[in-house]
Amino acid sequence: MFSDLANTVFQESIDTYHIIDDVNQLFKNPYANDKIEHLLYRKNWIDTVQWHYEDIIRDPNIDPVAALKLKRLIDASNQDRTDTVEYVDSFFLKKYSHIQVKDSATINSESPAWALDRLSILALKIYHMQEEADRKDASEAHRTKCQEKLNTLLEQRVDLSMAIDQLITDIESGDKYMKVYKQMKMYNDDDLNPVLYNKNK
Repeated sequence: MFSDLANTVFQESIDTYHIIDDVNQLFKNPYANDKIEHLLYRKNWIDTVQWHYEDIIRDPNIDPVAALKLKRLIDASNQDRTDTVEYVDSFFLKKYSHIQVKDSATINSESPAWALDRLSILALKIYHMQEEADRKDASEAHRTKCQEKLNTLLEQRVDLSMAIDQLITDIESGDKYMKVYKQMKMYNDDDLNPVLYNKNK
């Protein structure tokens, strides 16, 4: 099933990142450019780095100049994340372009790639909640509470993985069809963000 592949690649990315555990480390994709694994690995790596950006920027003692620089990095990461999700959807659109869609086919509320986006984030939640559940310097109450949350996250991953696989199966059979809308984020666009285009007047 496709979710098994995605979950394996996501975990590989997370584990590799945490060997050095530094947002500035060199990114090296182990998969060939023409493989879907390449996009899945890149997608999760972006999410993993951004997860740690979000941790760092919440430091109450962070230097304001450093915080602004980091905010710019987070903005760029968000754009990169969105672009990569759209590349993943392009893979599915091409793969299933030959499918004869049934007259009774319906559209899903989200595309396969945006569902995989949620699965990637969920993999990060599971990894870091596991860390908290295993923390030796935390209280037993903290570890117990985190273990309960971890159990819920693990259940959620099973359900989401099943839903993704069902969606892909439905697309393959013509029972669902894909219709992808570009995100068209406005805040990064010089022509659409009034703060940016008014600055040039």
